[in-house]
Amino acid sequence: MEAQQHRLIKFFIFAQIFLIMKKVLLFLFFVLPFVATSQNLIAMRDSVENGYRFWLYEPKADSIETQKPLVIFLHGQALYGTNLYKVTRYGTIDALEKGRTIDAFVIAPQNPEGPWNPEKILNVVNWTTARYNIDTSRIYVLGMSSGGYGTINFVGNYPEKVAAAMALCGGGGKLQEYCGLNTVPLWIIHGTSDTRVPVSQSQNVVNKMIQCGDTSLLIFDKWKGVNHKILARLFYMPETYQWLFSHTLTDSVRFVNRTVDINKNSLTDAYKGLTADSTYFTLIDNSKTLDNSADLITDVHTVKQGDCLSAIARKYGTSVSKLCELNRLTTTSILRIGQKIRIR
Repeated sequence: MEAQQHRLIKFFIFAQIFLIMKKVLLFLFFVLPFVATSQNLIAMRDSVENGYRFWLYEPKADSIETQKPLVIFLHGQALYGTNLYKVTRYGTIDALEKGRTIDAFVIAPQNPEGPWNPEKILNVVNWTTARYNIDTSRIYVLGMSSGGYGTINFVGNYPEKVAAAMALCGGGGKLQEYCGLNTVPLWIIHGTSDTRVPVSQSQNVVNKMIQCGDTSLLIFDKWKGVNHKILARLFYMPETYQWLFSHTLTDSVRFVNRTVDINKNSLTDAYKGLTADSTYFTLIDNSKTLDNSADLITDVHTVKQGDCLSAIARKYGTSVSKLCELNRLTTTSILRIGQKIRIR
């Protein structure tokens, strides 16, 4: 009788151990992979000496050994300032938020004022590559307007760092030496109807590259009838990143990919497959002051000219559906200037 009781106790103990191990295995196989492959958008403030504040996007990792490319997005003058959330209004970060798949790390610095400083951009790049599993032979830069100037200046100063670049409706600005541009696959696009930055600014860059000699790595497109603002759609097109990623610094012979079809007619399909009001990553912002803006830490937002629900949601790290629920709105509701919107 006593032996039978011992067997029952042993059976009970083994059963409990089995159940515990089963839970552990389920955690390892299902929970940990989810944690390891989550996508994060992290606010980096005052992290880099003599650098910019910036957003860092961490892609899903296939494994801890897998290196990923790095994309540098440089915004235009409309996003200048000290409110880091402005940088999410358009461009590569906004494309990611809307569901565009970009299998790379992305850094999006914010320029507070003046021309982009290539040394500060490099300091941000070096800080990031030293801390994350980035393939330094696949660093890409793209920018528009002031960011287009910044792209040309960064590539011109540090051509050995860049695998490929795309400069939209920009120019050369204060760049002193243009010959380094000839060694990097570079796609310059400018609309002939651009009244903000005339196409002559990009043409000047190309003319100076021609003076340096061989421009076989350059694509220069002047799109007839295209204005300034519409070129922002290029940040949302998968072909943009396909073209960039087709180049590396380890190519046995440097070349420019001319097979990817990007033209002005492509702009009409730029947002195809994207969701207007979704977030496809986890937002991480540990700043208590949220850019020292009282408007950002309040429970109520006062609608200003140009505000929409999706922009307000991004600004406060919430969702459009949550704002609609709190304020009895729908996604198509028209906001009035001065209207009070509950945030939480």
